[in-house]
Amino acid sequence: MESNRQAKIARLIQKELSEIFRQQTAKTHGVIVSVSAVRVTPDLSIARAYLSVFPSEKGAEMIESINKSAQTIRYELAQKVRYQLRKTPALQFYLDDSLDYIDNIDKLLEK
Repeated sequence: MESNRQAKIARLIQKELSEIFRQQTAKTHGVIVSVSAVRVTPDLSIARAYLSVFPSEKGAEMIESINKSAQTIRYELAQKVRYQLRKTPALQFYLDDSLDYIDNIDKLLEK
């Protein structure tokens, strides 16, 4: 059960991470990264961000690249939320493939 505080922090982190990835879109050569969900642990020490990548073929390599630069992204996030949060949670990024799953189900139902 997610507490009210966890939900508020997750929304804040999702909003700010979305802005960070929007600014980085020019550097990724046409690959669009969007934050579909953020889950925060009860002790507020870890935030798990689920990312959608378009085109989906580049998803695995983008997640690998983003995980390598997680400390830099955490620093950028900390600069944006320094007045709302005392300590910025550690970031873990995962590929959200739910849109691919839905697309696959639609293709199977058309057959």
